[in-house]
Amino acid sequence: MAERYDCHYCKESLFGRKYVLREENPYCVKCYENLYSNSCEECKKSIGCSSRDLSYKDRHWHDDCFHCFKCSRSLVDKPFSTKDDQLLCTECYSNEYSSKCHECKKTIMPGSKKMEHKGNSWHETCFTCQHCQQPIGTKNFIHKDNSNYCVPCYEKQFAMQCIQCKKPITTGGVTYRDQPWHKDCFLCTGCKQQLSGQRFTSRDDFAYCLNCFCNLYAKKCATCTSPISGLGGSKYISFEERQWHNNCFNCKKCSISLVGRGFLTARDEIMCPECGKYV
Repeated sequence: MAERYDCHYCKESLFGRKYVLREENPYCVKCYENLYSNSCEECKKSIGCSSRDLSYKDRHWHDDCFHCFKCSRSLVDKPFSTKDDQLLCTECYSNEYSSKCHECKKTIMPGSKKMEHKGNSWHETCFTCQHCQQPIGTKNFIHKDNSNYCVPCYEKQFAMQCIQCKKPITTGGVTYRDQPWHKDCFLCTGCKQQLSGQRFTSRDDFAYCLNCFCNLYAKKCATCTSPISGLGGSKYISFEERQWHNNCFNCKKCSISLVGRGFLTARDEIMCPECGKYV
């Protein structure tokens, strides 16, 4: 007598009928579909044994239900994207959500390389120098008047030339007597230190730091022999081709300040009238 071969769930005979094995137990098709089949996300019907079950992130579809939410084209065996749990073909996703190239206005397809600057995006081949039309790629560039320029083209087209070295000034220049200089080129004629950011003066169209100018050209105080710059509104006293700092113009005897007061001279010395009586 033949051994019975029944459905594990309903116990009906499976002889001469289709069945499905699950965990080594046989099920008739009806029981298997009722117990284990997934529901289609699109039509909400059971995905039977005779249909292919397409799954993505624990969600399931019939073959015929697996299509683009926008254009309804089948996505079976095709690349796709998702947005807000909706399936989209690559073209619809790109048209709806992908960046548009700032140059050609076409969609930048997902996965393709794009260049970005100040909120705008370009295809790699569209991100070119306005002047030479060569791709900029990852090289340095300068943005001017809504256009991008590679550094060599920008320097040729727009950059001022340093009056000293004749090379382009791209950043941080200095203007002196209406002429452009690099900061590194604008130096004291005497000590060759940079003058940018510090006080300076000039003589015969040559720029000098204050120290060099005073040491080279300023008159010397008759009392302390230090230079009298006269710059920045500093005051000094001059008498008979001699000069004094204000705080050095004092009586030789009693050291009282003689600024704004009468004084006497005795050879190379100056004195207040009171001390002068005894000379």
